Amino acid sequence: MEAAAAKYIGAGLAMLGMIGAGIGLGVMFGNYFAGALRNPSAAAGERPMLFLGMALTEALGIFALVVAFLILFG
Repeated sequence: MEAAAAKYIGAGLAMLGMIGAGIGLGVMFGNYFAGALRNPSAAAGERPMLFLGMALTEALGIFALVVAFLILFG
C-alpha cells in the first residue's frame, strides 16, 4: 500500500468523529424537545445545559476534523 493511500484511509477514519457528533446532536436536541413538550415550564431551566452540551459536542466534531487534516496534510 502506498503512503498516500494510507493517509487518505486514515483521514477518512478520523472523520468518523464528525458522524458521532452529528448523531449526538440529534439525540440531544430530540430528547430536549421531547422533555420540553412534556414539561414546558422546566424547558427554560434546561436550555443552558443544552447549549453547553451542543458546544462540547461540536468541539469534539471539530477536533475530529482537525485530526483528519493533520493526518492528511501532515
